[in-house]
Amino acid sequence: MKLLPKISPRNDDQRQTELVQQLKRKEAKIGGQLFGPIPKGHRREFFCLDARTWVWHEEWLQDGQRQSVTTHYNVRPEGILKQQGGHYRRLTEQEAYNLYRAVTLYRQRTHAEYQRMLAA
Repeated sequence: MKLLPKISPRNDDQRQTELVQQLKRKEAKIGGQLFGPIPKGHRREFFCLDARTWVWHEEWLQDGQRQSVTTHYNVRPEGILKQQGGHYRRLTEQEAYNLYRAVTLYRQRTHAEYQRMLAA
């Protein structure tokens, strides 16, 4: 009888998947703090979803109702598409520059956090 797998069915792949998810949540939180303090009752995240997609997500309560906005930035060879509320459009030059700055800050801060964690 294999009682131990029933008590703790996690294998190495599951543990690795959980670790990756925890790290992504930590990165999203770091990214959400890039542009200053997050107001009370708000949740803000900015993170790299995959090799071509960046996500900005914000949630808050307004008049007792949960509000949220999610923006996907799809990086393509021909330009960056911004998807919000089911609508796609190309970024303006200023928006592309702002995204570049945000990504640069994100990479610097997440790298510094990983270095801190490794040194501990």
